[in-house]
Amino acid sequence: MTERQGIIVGVSGASGAAIGARIVELLADNSDYAVHLVVSPAAERTLQEEIGDGALARLRALAFRHHPHSDIGASIASGSYSVAGMIVAPCSIRTLSAIAWGQLDNLLVRAADVQLKERRRLVLLVRESPLHLGHLRAMVQATEIGAIIAPPMPAFYLRPQSLSEVIDQIAARAINLLGLPSLRAPAAAWPDTSVEGA
Repeated sequence: MTERQGIIVGVSGASGAAIGARIVELLADNSDYAVHLVVSPAAERTLQEEIGDGALARLRALAFRHHPHSDIGASIASGSYSVAGMIVAPCSIRTLSAIAWGQLDNLLVRAADVQLKERRRLVLLVRESPLHLGHLRAMVQATEIGAIIAPPMPAFYLRPQSLSEVIDQIAARAINLLGLPSLRAPAAAWPDTSVEGA
């Protein structure tokens, strides 16, 4: 049996924990890939507050492997451990800044840095508003070293009927940004906007 290729999902402490959780759920449904999960201490609190009891335990159960945030010696901290890419969802400004300027003091940031140095896809769902110039400069710096900045923007043109639909669309978009031909999350359906006689 062929070993599944890893995809790293980092969840940091910004609001929007449900997006990271949904990404893990969608990836866990794909038998070709194995989720390596890293959750920051601040994200543990956000998961609890925004999703509720048992959220973290459920994500750990879905993941192929859960790595402690402090374990900078984990397999995914090494470039010799091949994975298909990484998504950080949500990505706090602290995590963005640490990635942008190489402040590698925890596994989430170290694993992200490894993706950049190995020229693999790193997708950052930066969650903050409004933005000051320091935030924008961190986004530019991260982009210049190879990250993909993908703020979790709702696709209002899809006319979502619920928050779940918004989350699904953002999660699917993030997964598809990994650019893996064998990994395409289901896209949200386009509404019928045709006009008679147009």
